[in-house]
Amino acid sequence: MTASIPSGRPDAALLRADVLVIGAGGAGLYAAIEAARRGADVLLLDRSLVGRGGATVMAQMTVAAALGSETEDDPAHHLRDTLAAGRDLCDPRLARLLCEDGVEVIREMDAWKAGWARHGDGRIRQVQAPGHDRPRCVYVDFLSTGPAVSRALRTQAQRQGGIRRMGEVLVTDLVLSDGRVQGAVALDLAHGVPLRIAAGATIIATGGLTRLYRRNSASANMAGDGYALALRAGATLIDMEFVQFFPIGHLAPRMIGMDPIMWDPFRYKLGGRLLNGAMEEFTDRYGAPDGGRYVVTRDLATYAITREVAAGRGSPSGGAWLSFQHVPEAVLRENFGPVIDRLAANGIDLTQTAVEVAPIAHYHMGGIRVDPAMHTGIPGLLAAGEAVGGANGANRLSGNAITEALAFGRVAGREAAAIAARDGTGWNDAAARDALALAGGTGPARPGGNTAALFHRLQAVMADDVGPFRTAAGLARAARRLDDLATELGEAPAGAPLPHDLARADWFDLRAGLQVAQAVVLAATARTESRGAHQREDHPGLDAAWTHNQTVALERGCLCLASQPVAEAA
Repeated sequence: MTASIPSGRPDAALLRADVLVIGAGGAGLYAAIEAARRGADVLLLDRSLVGRGGATVMAQMTVAAALGSETEDDPAHHLRDTLAAGRDLCDPRLARLLCEDGVEVIREMDAWKAGWARHGDGRIRQVQAPGHDRPRCVYVDFLSTGPAVSRALRTQAQRQGGIRRMGEVLVTDLVLSDGRVQGAVALDLAHGVPLRIAAGATIIATGGLTRLYRRNSASANMAGDGYALALRAGATLIDMEFVQFFPIGHLAPRMIGMDPIMWDPFRYKLGGRLLNGAMEEFTDRYGAPDGGRYVVTRDLATYAITREVAAGRGSPSGGAWLSFQHVPEAVLRENFGPVIDRLAANGIDLTQTAVEVAPIAHYHMGGIRVDPAMHTGIPGLLAAGEAVGGANGANRLSGNAITEALAFGRVAGREAAAIAARDGTGWNDAAARDALALAGGTGPARPGGNTAALFHRLQAVMADDVGPFRTAAGLARAARRLDDLATELGEAPAGAPLPHDLARADWFDLRAGLQVAQAVVLAATARTESRGAHQREDHPGLDAAWTHNQTVALERGCLCLASQPVAEAA
């Protein structure tokens, strides 16, 4: 059932739900389904079309779960690999939840007709992925895993009573009364009017922050707005310095409708060659001999490509060549037949043409700090999916992203339904007054610049100085430029709200994105070592003294950094 916008003045009407879910990707959809089947009345909101935005629908590769259908396996083995990838910074309670509940949610997705690939005898296929000690990753095919998961979740949500769905809604602020989140204020983008939403429990499932970078694999609505909502509500962020860059994101020629990180299984399965602008293999120059096989880790491959480009030896578009020209066409088709046809439709013949690749912001290990029940520490507020920080430590293990979204979404939905049933739904108009004025009020005359240009500058700051390789000087420069952008942005969006007002939506995105970017810079500046996805060129090497997590909180309008010991296993 799709909710309708209230008639008359929507800001004068009040939407009510037991559970409000902000974000309708994999985590949000699963949370809504779980809350509804436990009896809650759920309102599911998304910036885009419900179930067609976020990261899950964009994923085309594999999903990790210790099903043991190829070889003997156990969640304990998956957990060991997850902790190793996280470089001793994972919250083991969250990592265990991911690995143990991951088996259940992947089997439930199978019952919901996700369509996992199978052997002729009916066993679910599982393949090897980097960082795993055995074949553990399920898939639909090497093009459609994410879309198939999203379709199955959308179908289940439609069948499950008690879920109202609203797209094109931007949540601008959470509403607190007596220290408890009672719902949210939002902007109906299609009509240009504010909304008040009362909820017994609220779940943030808005994904990560990788849209803050110039080159990214994110959907257009993943600019850290969920993190900012949580910060302003009093929640704490964790591990914000750890942004994962995928080394061989597609750069050129142009490719339409395909995941820019699709080359990973090609490379580790078929041995794609990384070449510089002179068509020379180069990773051995950086202590990482490759020999045409997938043996170079992501961080080393990222470093090698970045250095070759800086030395003037990059490919024409500013990356490196990835070549499969040495692989016979029959072998390509045997392993990736449907993908080969899709590439051909994009004018790419891998037997004749190398493609250009370059590092791309792909995933954020940090996010909202939660306990194993997905509680944020703020009554009435939970989080799920990539919006959660701590489970992956300094680096996420390949294949864990969708598993995390589903497992954490299910727990959050269950807990939110219980909270709403226990505490009921209240609303305090006075507590929402300032947020309503900001979302629906008339601001100053529009400046000569534009919000889209400001966002582009924000992405440039993050790409240039807060990318895969950082220095104190670059981070200090980023901090100054972010402060300048925040001053230029101002305290309120310009003009009056209008239907489909992209400039107004950009203003709220910038407000959130700048705050979140400042949190990343603050944490990255403090961590004077190189660990996992955080690499400091002026502090090379891992330092055991830094085996602790960093947290960021908002106190009296200022971001405050603190450290905490890594959580102990339950």
